[in-house]
Amino acid sequence: MAFYSRVSGSVGMITLQNPPVNALSAAVRQGIVDAMHRALSEPEVKSVVICGQNGKFCGGADIGEFGAKMTGPPLVPMVHLIEAASKPVVAAIEGIALGGGLELALSCHYRIAHSKARLGFPEVALGLLPGAGGTQRLPRLIGVPASLDLITTGRQVTAAEARQLGIVDEVTDLNAVDAAVKFAQSVADKSLDARRISTYPCPRPPDLDTIFERAMQQVRRSARGAIAPGTCVQAVHAAVTLPYAKGMERERELFSVLFNSGQARALQYYFFAQRAVSRWSTASGARWDTSKPRPVHKAAVIGLGTMGRGITVSLAQAGFSVVAVETQEKQLSEAKQAVSGMLERGAKRRGVPLAHDKIKYSCSVQAVADVDLVIEAVFEDMALKKTIFQQLSAICKPGALLCTNTSGLDIDELASQTQSPELVVGMHFFAPAHVMQLLEVVYGPRSSPEAVATAMQMGKKMGKVSVAVGNCRGFVGNRMLKLYLEQAFFLLEEGATPEQVDQVLEEFGFPMGVFKVSDLSGLDIGWKVRKADGLVSPAFTGTSARIRGGSRYSPLGDLLCEQGRFGQKTGKGWYQYDKPGGRVAKPDPWLFGFLEDYRAQHGLVARRIDHQEVLERCLYPLINEGFQILQDGIAAGPEDIDVIYVLGYGWPRHRGGPMFYASQVGLDKVVERLEHYQQIHPDVPGLQPCRLLRKLAAISNPAIHKWREVIQKPRSQL
Repeated sequence: MAFYSRVSGSVGMITLQNPPVNALSAAVRQGIVDAMHRALSEPEVKSVVICGQNGKFCGGADIGEFGAKMTGPPLVPMVHLIEAASKPVVAAIEGIALGGGLELALSCHYRIAHSKARLGFPEVALGLLPGAGGTQRLPRLIGVPASLDLITTGRQVTAAEARQLGIVDEVTDLNAVDAAVKFAQSVADKSLDARRISTYPCPRPPDLDTIFERAMQQVRRSARGAIAPGTCVQAVHAAVTLPYAKGMERERELFSVLFNSGQARALQYYFFAQRAVSRWSTASGARWDTSKPRPVHKAAVIGLGTMGRGITVSLAQAGFSVVAVETQEKQLSEAKQAVSGMLERGAKRRGVPLAHDKIKYSCSVQAVADVDLVIEAVFEDMALKKTIFQQLSAICKPGALLCTNTSGLDIDELASQTQSPELVVGMHFFAPAHVMQLLEVVYGPRSSPEAVATAMQMGKKMGKVSVAVGNCRGFVGNRMLKLYLEQAFFLLEEGATPEQVDQVLEEFGFPMGVFKVSDLSGLDIGWKVRKADGLVSPAFTGTSARIRGGSRYSPLGDLLCEQGRFGQKTGKGWYQYDKPGGRVAKPDPWLFGFLEDYRAQHGLVARRIDHQEVLERCLYPLINEGFQILQDGIAAGPEDIDVIYVLGYGWPRHRGGPMFYASQVGLDKVVERLEHYQQIHPDVPGLQPCRLLRKLAAISNPAIHKWREVIQKPRSQL
């Protein structure tokens, strides 16, 4: 709702009340319209201030109303009513003015912002554009280039930048509502003819065509198939080329196209999925709302390689005191320098003080004796990690949480090395750990609800999106990735090239294809894991070279590593690079010859593989494994998997995540294509549709939010 009052005798105050961000729900819109009519009808009222309750102006439209039958006054007539008012209307912007909230502010005649306020149009992240005149008013106010930047990226600006751009009239460090009331009194008798933005001519720079051409090129490069950014450019173009009323019609048409698109549904699903993962639950029944986290003031990181350094930076930036331990003197010295540089760059970027004083370095594990939580971040070697957990169990104070940054090793095996297995959880960070938003919090069968809650809260404080997952080989992300990589290798055996596979995946929306990612990560990492698993051996020759445990296996990655081709670090992998450490991938003629020889040696005949097969073979087995993970209770719901894949593995956000994508394709279609490929490749178990996928497909492809009802039924029913 919106509450109306009179202040200082002559100022009508309209206060938006809809916690937490005063979103423009039907009730709020109705309240604003009613309050405006009242303010305009009262002779004593000379000017009006619009503000939000609890220090927040307005976070925009109420996303919960999307898809429902719209009630209450529409937003566009409401902002036109405000702009057309015969009395000055001043927006008092505290906290945020985002999306529809900024459109509301732009319909006011003046805008006063608190210095800590943030303003922006984030609609593009939901697959939409500002649909209440934002694309028409903003260019008239601040020009085309600045408007294109804000609207196509969703970037939020500070009050200072908003003042510089001309979005707000004044910025104050004091109470913005008080300042707005004083300002409203000072402009009470002034003419409003020059204050209605819709009447402004839109500035037309001489190089207008070039500006729009560049903007379109930029969004095509960065959007990777998302349609909203390009549609935003079209809407801003309408502001320059059409009269205001016609521009509004064009904005409405373009908004409607986006609103009804599958991409908008995917992005809005993902928006809610990110919130859903914080309401975690485990297979044993522990839950977010019944498990209390422990307080953590002091944390430790063991091992200062690439991951350990990133984790240390994340902890320090989040305000924790950190003990950073590295037993190798040379590595410790290098780590200090690297961490210092990362902190300086981070502080500069975020405009905050340095956090150097938060970190104490040591070359002795004994230094962690008094910390509340330890994150072990040595390299992936079970024997080494076991030794460290034995030491930590003896050194750490009672009740200290012992966490491991592992990408797939057994949490329970590590917990068994300690006196308190209930205090052991996995915290799987993604590289670079101080940048990547995702954190998989892995609970073992003995991890206490309190330990899981503490790790989840730690992740949140570090600015991560934490997802609670069960303990199994590879957890969620890497367990599914194995199937994706496997199929990519098989496609090369059958006639594809690395650049063909990568091109299809990049056109789908991944920032990098599977083979480019392998070269970036280093082919030797997977090779070490396969060696440890006994999959790489000189004994595998002839017919046994392509079979492991009765199933199809591709040794292509192993053979490349035997040639010393580890990817970017050596200048050669699936692609060639100008030099070791080079970044630009080029097709390698050597590899074509290598693949031809390999096929000839194993009696494989290359065939033409089309775009659709690459997509289905890479994505559907990965999706199938996701359903198996849900069936096994490793992830509580499809949202957990989708958030992990979007944030950790580059799955395009505008496709919602692998599980949402499957629901859009149709689960029956996914089953049918998996069965088709399984008939052709009976020696690939990952192509066998899992029981949960079959069950959901059989009940007419239910909406994704209904899947949990089926998953949570007794397992025997699957």
